[in-house]
Amino acid sequence: MIARRTLLKTGASFAALPLVPKSLEAAAPTAEVIEARLAQAQIAPEGYPLTQVWSFDGKLPGPEIRAPQGSRLTRTLVNALSAPTSVHWHGIRIDNAMDGVPGVTQSAVPPGETFLYDFDLPDAGTYWYHSHNQSYEQVARGLHGPLIVEEREGPDVDRDEILMLDDFRLDPETGQIAGFGNMHDFSHAGRIGNITITNGVFNKTLQARQNERLRLRLINVATARIFDLNVQGLAGWVVALDGMPLDTPRPLNESLLLAPAQRIDLIVDVTAGDGSAAHLVRIEGDEAFSQVLFEVRGVAATQPRGTPSPLPPNPDMVVAGLDGALQSHLQMDGGAMRGFASARMDDRKVSFREAAENGQFWAFNGMVGMPEEPLFVAERGQTVRVTLQNDTMFPHAMHLHGHHFREVHPDGTLGPLRDTLLMFADEQREIAFVASNPGDWVFHCHMLAHAASGMMTRIKVLA
Repeated sequence: MIARRTLLKTGASFAALPLVPKSLEAAAPTAEVIEARLAQAQIAPEGYPLTQVWSFDGKLPGPEIRAPQGSRLTRTLVNALSAPTSVHWHGIRIDNAMDGVPGVTQSAVPPGETFLYDFDLPDAGTYWYHSHNQSYEQVARGLHGPLIVEEREGPDVDRDEILMLDDFRLDPETGQIAGFGNMHDFSHAGRIGNITITNGVFNKTLQARQNERLRLRLINVATARIFDLNVQGLAGWVVALDGMPLDTPRPLNESLLLAPAQRIDLIVDVTAGDGSAAHLVRIEGDEAFSQVLFEVRGVAATQPRGTPSPLPPNPDMVVAGLDGALQSHLQMDGGAMRGFASARMDDRKVSFREAAENGQFWAFNGMVGMPEEPLFVAERGQTVRVTLQNDTMFPHAMHLHGHHFREVHPDGTLGPLRDTLLMFADEQREIAFVASNPGDWVFHCHMLAHAASGMMTRIKVLA
């Protein structure tokens, strides 16, 4: 039985921030503007108040950006919020100066000021953009949007749909976003919302036709929630992960885990009959809920099409030279119910209790927060292997900026290209990639409260 949510299940206190847009300087005339500003959105069901969100261009999610592979994207960020912000273009092999990470690649853009982002788009695929300043709060308030780089020759589909999956934590009486700074969120699984939405809408509904072929681009923009997904009334294939095409489309015959920041591209045929419904299903324990409902009206074809061809591969993504690769290790410690004996924080040794008293709960290789020295320094073009060990009680979605990697399986085979790896408690995994993109690149947990409370490091690739 597939149910639809009708009520918010939990409450929380609301602490609104005073937000007054400042006067703005004129943006560069040659670039389109993307403005970070306040907006109102109907996140809760009809009958609840509108929710004040932080947005790009007043939309939740932000405006859809589509561009052809090989083109150049130019946007001027205008900050009309009362807090500094920035934009990270998630998953793009980007010039380091355009990566949008305050303190690493740029300064945060102050209120009333602008920043010009200007970079090439070498890879087709499904990506997204979001704030990378105080992102555990700013992304949770709505500062994110989809970025689609279109293949030179796209797949044979009738329609291309972006589905941005998110959750919000709202006060059920006021409909407003609940306050931040919850130490439980930082030390446990992260900020889990009490309402899930798709494309900014609760109980999202789309129209479809029987035997219509759809490309569904699933993007998890939540700050901590792992979506466990399945389909009903749809049949198809996984064709890309984190923007990168699979060598062979994988039949969609089991549930999909979508961690924060990850993307999955599906090509599906609508098998539900005319007058019925199909669903993208969200699974929570023993319950199943319709995350997206497809109302089937009409018939697109008398029968489904066959297996789709693979999407065209992106260039220069081969991971070779594993035997002579640079070796590195990343140890994850901390969090509730386990902690750590001691770690370095602010150039001194501290206990877990002292770190926790300062709002820091996690450590990479015995270091709390961004270290002065990178995890490793690689020559440009050098293959790197990193062993990751999760010695915490919680899952972590590890995201590497500026590169895609492949998981190295115990038998030596390589997994598909990804930029974000979901690791569960006590797991050890290994990734490999070619350090092809010069600069300092952040490597962090995309459970964003975890990143804000210790789970940040960086790598360096020499020019």
